[in-house]
Order: sequence, then structure tokens, then C-alpha cells
Amino acid sequence: MTREPALLDRPHPSTTPAPLGWLTLGDAFEAACLLRCTPPPTATRPSAVRAEHTPAVEFNREDAAQRMRQLLARLDIPVTHEVAVGGLRRRYELHRLWVPREHQRAYTRVVDAGWRQGRRELLGGPLPGASPARRRLVTRLAEAAWRSALLAAGRHVRRHILGVRLTDRELAAVLIRGAAVLDVPARLHPGTGCFLVSVADGPDRQRILRSAALEPARGPISVPATARATNPTPARGAGVLPAARAAC
Repeated sequence: MTREPALLDRPHPSTTPAPLGWLTLGDAFEAACLLRCTPPPTATRPSAVRAEHTPAVEFNREDAAQRMRQLLARLDIPVTHEVAVGGLRRRYELHRLWVPREHQRAYTRVVDAGWRQGRRELLGGPLPGASPARRRLVTRLAEAAWRSALLAAGRHVRRHILGVRLTDRELAAVLIRGAAVLDVPARLHPGTGCFLVSVADGPDRQRILRSAALEPARGPISVPATARATNPTPARGAGVLPAARAAC
């Protein structure tokens, strides 16, 4: 009899990357969470994807794109930020971040390592007797996961809950655990093609929002060079604002 996959199941990599320092880990894990909140980028035509820039990630909120740029700058990963404007009656902006080809391997390596190591730290601990520094690290990872989801995932706000919609089941598990680390009970609601993770309105909601607030930037962020296009074909999952996304 075949066992149904559990929520926390994940493929095991054949090689283990070198562990990241704790400061680097927080930024790399948050960037990985932002990436997992978004669908794969698409283009209006094959030629629209630049050969010299890969990989890419797309956001339909400027604050999510700016946060990703800030994190990658801390990780020494250069990125190009482009903005495409579309829509007729309802205008929208699509923010595309491109990593130059020569930095692709470093980008992939640090984001993958950040996700694996951060997920392991968050889901596995802190263990009894852990040092105060490790406990602070786990709290920081929990805050980073929720910050990413609130910035880049589809918000599901009702009078009685604050929720986020995700297609990534591992990130959903991370949010449930992260809420527990922050002393907030969270609920998981499987839907058609996505997961809804929610916390109750009131003190639980306020605690999550306070924990997920952005800390001051470590350094100034330069104004991005933008390339604006009129009425592009919207990328999958990015043609509408987060508040208007379809429910599960």
C-alpha cells in the first residue's frame, strides 16, 4: 500500500551545501521564501526573456520586489529591476528582477542553501538547552517566513482572520511552525491547487504583523533602472493585485 505524502515530506539533496553564517542565513532564507511565494516568471513571447539575465522572479507588488532587491544586495548578488505597466481600466505594475548569467550559480547556491538550512533550523528547533543566540535565530527565521508571505503571497483577509494563500506546501508548513515559534496558533486549510494559512483576528493577527514588520535597511537602495512596456500580457498569477486574487 502506497503511503500518502505528508505535508513535511521533501526530496533529499544528494549533496549537502556548506552551512551559511547566521546573519547570511536569515537573508538567504527570506529570499528563498519570497521566491517560493511567486509562480515561475513568464514572458509575452520567447524573445522577451533576455538571454543574458537568468534566472528571474516576478512580483506584482513593488514592496516585495524592493525587499528582494535589498536581500540580494546584502548577499552580494547583483540584480536588474524592470517594471512593466499594463491593463486598461485597471492598471497594474509587474516587477521583474533579473540576475545576470555570470551570477546565476552563486544566486542559486545561496538561495538553495538558505532554504534547506533555514527550514531545518525552524522546523527542528530550538532544542531544549539551545543557546540564546540559536533561539533568536529561530525567531528571526519565523519572522522572515511570515514577512515574505505577507509581502508576496496572496492575502486572504476577512473580518475574523488574516490569511495567506500559497501553492508551496513546504512553505505552508514553515508558516505553521513559524507562527508557533511566535506564540501564535495558525490553521492550515487545504484548497483546490493551493493552501490557506491563517491566524485569528485580534492579538494573534497583531503579533504576526508586528513580528513581520520590516527592519531598517542596512544600507541605501539605489533607484532601479526600469523598462516600462504598455499593456503586456500579464504573467501567470501576476495580472491582478494581491487583494483581488481568486480564492482557493
